[in-house]
Amino acid sequence: MVVYSFYIFDRHAECIYKKKWTPRPTSTGSKPQQQNGLPDSTSQPKALSAEDDAKLVFGTIFSLRNMVRKLGGQEDNFISYRTGHYKLHYYETPTSLKFVMVTDTRTNNLRIVLHQIYVSLYVEYVVKNPLSPIEHPGGIGVNCEMFELGVEQFVPLF
Repeated sequence: MVVYSFYIFDRHAECIYKKKWTPRPTSTGSKPQQQNGLPDSTSQPKALSAEDDAKLVFGTIFSLRNMVRKLGGQEDNFISYRTGHYKLHYYETPTSLKFVMVTDTRTNNLRIVLHQIYVSLYVEYVVKNPLSPIEHPGGIGVNCEMFELGVEQFVPLF
């Protein structure tokens, strides 16, 4: 199993934590078209910044979660979705924190793993830390060394 990235979003849609391990694979589409013998630079995908990538991930989970709730009712939950290149896993806490992990397509459901990261790492090292802010306004993220080490050690174990 390969883990590409991990995100935590707060209830204000701010990315308060992001960690990337390996880059996601890109599609291996056709070669760029040429105009007048020059390659068309508009057809090549541009690399996203970390902030843009986090916004894109949040927009995706927000849209899919709302669609699932409208189609299935309030009891139905969005858990994960798969593309040809990656699988996105989602867990939302009762306090509206959103834990998102992007992995390869062969990975089974990681909802329990995301719950364990929340209970064992986030609550223990961030929530119970008196120096950690309760809210993260303006995208000020989780800045806790023990949480970082815990995620680094926990993710390769599953």
